[in-house]
Amino acid sequence: MASPDTLRYTKIPLAHGSGAIPAVGFGTLIPDLLATRQATRTALDVGFRHFDCAERYRNEEAVGDALQEALKAGTVRREDVFVTTKLWNTNHRPERVRPAFEASCRRLQLDHVDCYLIHTPFAFRPGDDQDPRDEHGQVIYDPGVTLIETWGALERLVDEGRCRSIGLSDITLEKLREIVAQARIMPAVVQIESHPYLPEWELLDFCREHGIVLLAFAALGHGLDPKVLDEPVITAIAQRVHKTPAQVLLAWAVQRGTAFLTTSVAPERIRENFELSSLPEDALREIRDGITTSVRFNAVIGSGVPGFIPRAS
Repeated sequence: MASPDTLRYTKIPLAHGSGAIPAVGFGTLIPDLLATRQATRTALDVGFRHFDCAERYRNEEAVGDALQEALKAGTVRREDVFVTTKLWNTNHRPERVRPAFEASCRRLQLDHVDCYLIHTPFAFRPGDDQDPRDEHGQVIYDPGVTLIETWGALERLVDEGRCRSIGLSDITLEKLREIVAQARIMPAVVQIESHPYLPEWELLDFCREHGIVLLAFAALGHGLDPKVLDEPVITAIAQRVHKTPAQVLLAWAVQRGTAFLTTSVAPERIRENFELSSLPEDALREIRDGITTSVRFNAVIGSGVPGFIPRAS
């Protein structure tokens, strides 16, 4: 009898934090609060144990409600769930970091988070307006704080024990090198857009060299054109191994050593995105060598303005 495939249960130990991050993660960028709560509940039910949140998504309370429901029912234990959330751009000044972190913990109804990320390396004008703009519609940045100063405030959260690990999101390799060169506590996780159309091999190699976990968002291309789910190399492999194109893409992400995030509100899609099994080596080679399309779907890396979050009116 063949041994069961355990790819979906892969955990990556954190070299610069405590514990291990489940490679298979659920992203909570869902605009509707009721849908967020239901999708989080479904994800917990099918087996997801890694949840990625953010102050900027404005739905941490809904995620927290679903988590608390499962914890109180005894269907999951807190130590088995890995929760990440993120510091938004308007809170980069060091004196704003702890209040922002504590507010996220309150909304999530947790006494600690497993990983806290700087959402983007760009500081916006501090204040309650998450999307500060001038009269011409241009983002108002904050020149009064550096990324390393913000990083130092995150390091102090780790010192205090309420944050098990820290990291960065939407960052270039050049900026990551700067933080790694100056950090007292190294980044445990770096979250970036990555999929076969944007494999980020150089950044992945740097992360491996420094014991940093690469966490891929938009792992299925976020449904944008050109659709990576329709890539002929992927669809041919899917047909051959009797899996869906999504399952092929997500297995590839885990097998190359990264963690990933995927988001859906449809129960059947949530289940599909968890029920992964390993791809044969020749399929991995085909994906690496046979796909030549190169696309970045989210321009956040150049401006700090997430492309997948609609502006608040």
